[in-house]
Amino acid sequence: MSTQHKHKHAVAKAILFLGVVFGGLGAYIVHFTKDIRVGPLTTKGPIAAEQANLIYLSLGIVLAVLVPTILLLYFFAWKYRESNNKAVYKPGAHHGKAFVMTMWIFPTLVMLVLAFILVPVTRRLDPRKPVNNGTAPITIQVVALRWKWLFLYPEQQIATVNSVTIPKDQPVTFELTADETPMSSFWIPNLGGMLYAMTGHVNRLNLMATAIGDYSGSSAEINGAGFAGMRFTANVTSKQDFGKWVNQVQYKTNPLDDTAYANLRKPSEAAPVTTYSTYAPDLYNTIIMKYMGDMSGMDMSSMNHEGHTK
Repeated sequence: MSTQHKHKHAVAKAILFLGVVFGGLGAYIVHFTKDIRVGPLTTKGPIAAEQANLIYLSLGIVLAVLVPTILLLYFFAWKYRESNNKAVYKPGAHHGKAFVMTMWIFPTLVMLVLAFILVPVTRRLDPRKPVNNGTAPITIQVVALRWKWLFLYPEQQIATVNSVTIPKDQPVTFELTADETPMSSFWIPNLGGMLYAMTGHVNRLNLMATAIGDYSGSSAEINGAGFAGMRFTANVTSKQDFGKWVNQVQYKTNPLDDTAYANLRKPSEAAPVTTYSTYAPDLYNTIIMKYMGDMSGMDMSSMNHEGHTK
């Protein structure tokens, strides 16, 4: 067998080996994750669906660059191995302008393509932008505590802890703030991206669920000792069942008064789901204003506290 033939045979073996490795790894991942419901990829709402499509598209673009780069890495490592006497080593060689321009133009084009895709989508997926499907949105005020989530329903005048119920196919505006807790990230992976909840600010996150079910929510960023248990369940029901649930909560005699809220503010871990039949109408504004300094006499209805998004 000639030396040239041996070289071609070795290259073919290397390509076959890499194909088997990458193919086997892909089959392994598909097989062992096919029954795993990954929140951001198991979408149950229009916002999450568009975000998932963006993830797949970005991943495809990155892999289109990454896979050839890895193959070239192995190719050059094999070609210029120590035992290959035919490989020419020229440490002082100078490359022409065309080669240098190619090395810069290719990654620049990749970045431009990603920017062309990501910039308009980022504007379209602004969390403050309402979801418009012809239905009036429901507002839910969210307060991050240590280490639990308090949900206030201003229109229904009820409250819940570590559980939020929303109607299917109706836009929801979550107004996020915090009280006596480090900055937390509010996240329901099946419905959309995460957004910060912080003291003295109101961040608005607009989502909508298109499938009935129970979906996990959490604080997506470490914020203290009880971080691991700072979870809640988003219950998506029909509009009829949502109305029945509201009536059931209102029927109970369990108000969120000053004493009950003072107990909620105390640090606790893995707090149980709790419902409250009523609460003080100005509770949410009081929580925000306590971190705003001396602003007595100002009209809260005219204030717009917008924080930072993530």
